[in-house]
Amino acid sequence: MAGSSSSSAARFFPIHAVLFASLVCAACLLGSGEASGAAHRVVDPEWHPATATWYGSAEGDGSDGGACGYGTLVDVVPMKARVGAVSPVLFKSGEGCGACYKVRCLDRGICSRRAVTVIVTDECPGGVCAGGRTHFDLSGAAFGRLAVAGAGGQLRNRGEINVVFRRTACRYGGKNIAFHVNEGSTSFWLSLLVEFEDGDGDIGSMQLKQANSAQWQDMQHIWGATWSLTPGPLVGPFSVRLTTLTGKQTLTAQDVIPKNWTPKATYTSRLNFVA
Repeated sequence: MAGSSSSSAARFFPIHAVLFASLVCAACLLGSGEASGAAHRVVDPEWHPATATWYGSAEGDGSDGGACGYGTLVDVVPMKARVGAVSPVLFKSGEGCGACYKVRCLDRGICSRRAVTVIVTDECPGGVCAGGRTHFDLSGAAFGRLAVAGAGGQLRNRGEINVVFRRTACRYGGKNIAFHVNEGSTSFWLSLLVEFEDGDGDIGSMQLKQANSAQWQDMQHIWGATWSLTPGPLVGPFSVRLTTLTGKQTLTAQDVIPKNWTPKATYTSRLNFVA
């Protein structure tokens, strides 16, 4: 993936008051933009049954890219060794991309009591993932970490195992939401990939506002974590508003994509949701 660029139009909002933790709003206001929505927690307190397998090399990070479109991001921190493909019931035709889950195996003789956090980056459409099953096909590294220290290889030798899972908030360690302009984008067809979304991790809808316009235009979900807008010509800088699928939280990144944007560039906002 091409190196990151920063929005030249970013501005900072002053913080006038310190809020108690119990009153913190649902998203971080760290720069040019705003976030709204009632406070909520994406964390599911209940564990649910599922099955798991692994793919790729034994200590590998999983497949390159995947059906969510994250490309080489899956090979580097913070996604590195935390990726996984999920069955259609969790993939949700791509709207489940970016969601985070805690997964734990059940055999006390070999399984660690600590759960592994995985990020949905790919789909497992057939085989053990078909028929409405809830299944995780994890990278070799993530699967091995389900075991106690030194027993990762023994656990991988078992192939398919029973696990429990629950939804958890995504945390990308200080990163802000970024928008990657996909290759092939033009002033008549703009395609964006959302990266590093804290909290819900998923996307329910996206809108774009052009320069000198008050109108928000609905973007269309194409596949994975990719959204597009076709009417043109489109004139930047662009503001982007996204709403999460799970919690209906809204975030607006003002002028995050500059007037002189280029395909294959990544533009980082100055805000993110609170995880």
